[in-house]
Amino acid sequence: MIAQASVRPRAGFAIFTLAMIAVFVGLGLWQLQRRTEKHALIAALNERLAATPQPLPLASGWSLLTPARDEFRRVRFTATYQPGPDAMVYSSGSALREDVSGPGTWALLPARLPTGQTVVINTGFVQNTMQDRAQEDRAVAPLISGQAVALTGYIRFPETAALLTPAPNVVKRLWFTRDHREMARVLGWGSVAPFYIDLETPVPANGIPKPGPLDVHLKDDHLQYAITWFALAAAVAIAFALWLRGRRLTGSASK
Repeated sequence: MIAQASVRPRAGFAIFTLAMIAVFVGLGLWQLQRRTEKHALIAALNERLAATPQPLPLASGWSLLTPARDEFRRVRFTATYQPGPDAMVYSSGSALREDVSGPGTWALLPARLPTGQTVVINTGFVQNTMQDRAQEDRAVAPLISGQAVALTGYIRFPETAALLTPAPNVVKRLWFTRDHREMARVLGWGSVAPFYIDLETPVPANGIPKPGPLDVHLKDDHLQYAITWFALAAAVAIAFALWLRGRRLTGSASK
């Protein structure tokens, strides 16, 4: 009876240890899978960013565009900036633009295509605005000339506000996420494309707002995480082996 009682906790601890090892190894393998997927994503995005600009897809195909397949596609088209109100989007800097640092705002404007549809354009960065509506008005005013302009940029899709994201300041026309559809609804831009365009060129004569090429930098810490999980699995296995060895030595000594 005493032998059976001593075997039960040993078996239970062994099952618990194996379960912990399986979880840690599984998490390590998952991180390696994530690493492979991340590398494939980085390669795909770099390929899109380096590609020759293609004509903007026709409006009839806009509903088929998806972030997974079309985010950062480089496109070219002609459009006319509309005289309606612009929108500011606050930013503390950019992970996609090495030439953008420090606080400021992105200036978003509606632009009319020759076919009549409206596409929202992120015309570039206005640095150190301190969310100043008058300063941004001065920055975007020269863009609204009433003349069609040849534009090159990247297809982007709207962001979703996080739980702690501040609500937009409608009076200042200031947003904290790039939700161009909500801007269009609030500011009366009418029906707009389901995507917006991050402008690459042309650059205004005074450089403000400041458009430019994008360069995607995605964090790739998955290998370090995988090594950590595998190390934890090994540590648990070693700890169990030492515990089991100690139990056996104790048992031998008591005989």
